[in-house]
Amino acid sequence: MATLAAAAARKVSTIARTTNPGHAASLIPRRGLAGAADHHGPPKVNCWQAPMNPAQWKEEHFVIVSLSGWGLLIYGGYNFFTGGKAKKEEKPVEAVH
Repeated sequence: MATLAAAAARKVSTIARTTNPGHAASLIPRRGLAGAADHHGPPKVNCWQAPMNPAQWKEEHFVIVSLSGWGLLIYGGYNFFTGGKAKKEEKPVEAVH
């Protein structure tokens, strides 16, 4: 019974806040400190615009290039140390008479 009364009180409170035009602005969510226009430091560029300066790359470009480089290094090392795919020489099948 108490939870039903509490739910009804919350509903009445919400309706009272939304019907009062002075308080409607308080229901709009604010972004707080998430300002996208505040840039700190030099602007980031695409990795192909400054290929020799990874400090200026955009974060997602740096991640893609780094993961690709590690993948190539591991794949190349694996092929180097295992000899890659060795071609098996097939022996001709002799016909049995």
